[in-house]
Amino acid sequence: MELGLANKVALIAGGSSGLGLAVAEELVKEGAHVAIGARDAEKLARAEKHLKELSRGGKVLATSVDLKDHGAAKAWVEDVASKLGGIHVTVTNSAGPPPGPVTQFGVQAYQDAMNVVTLPAINLALAALPYMKAARWGRLLLITSETVVRPVARFALSGFSRMGLVGFASALVQELGDCGITVNVLAPGYTRTPPVERTAGAAGADVEAGLRAMAAHIPMKRVGRADEFAAAAAFLASERASFITGTVQLVDGGASVIG
Repeated sequence: MELGLANKVALIAGGSSGLGLAVAEELVKEGAHVAIGARDAEKLARAEKHLKELSRGGKVLATSVDLKDHGAAKAWVEDVASKLGGIHVTVTNSAGPPPGPVTQFGVQAYQDAMNVVTLPAINLALAALPYMKAARWGRLLLITSETVVRPVARFALSGFSRMGLVGFASALVQELGDCGITVNVLAPGYTRTPPVERTAGAAGADVEAGLRAMAAHIPMKRVGRADEFAAAAAFLASERASFITGTVQLVDGGASVIG
């Protein structure tokens, strides 16, 4: 399927590893110019080299940036737009807050979760939207988690901080509907990424056994692969998804169906 992403410029937060890197891989394979941002310079350098090897004619940029800093987010977007010729696709993505039930945390933990998850995504989106408006073509994808659809008691901070992005996206859909810009939320369940593997192997446990335990409630009886998530993201970022906006797309193997 031709996705119409050749020469489009994609900006991907958290693009040095995990789901962000998987999305970047998918988009460079489609011929997009891809800019990834993250804080770890060493991981970024490895990811940049890897993406350049996969690229089918698109350019690749990697920048060390802390998106909690609004000024840094804006400067990154401006730099990418200047070097690559605009912004067409923006993917927000961040690490999750610590696990635990609602009453385990004090008010400061909830503030911290907003600062780590919610506000960086909003920083990036607001900085990138003027460029997508100017192009009259844009795709804003906000990576959250299945907790925005299926509350999980032990992930209270995740659900709280990520639900704010669902409300943000819903408001943007109404504002941007006639600008050629779609806004969608991606809600992954357990997906095999380095953080999930670390959780599965916590306290010296066998990683594979841990992953099987995580998948016990998933109808497909396995955790997802990062490339499966990235395929959904690439479609929503594409020309073919031009009439899909305002959705919360679960990529969880059906876990939300049975709760």
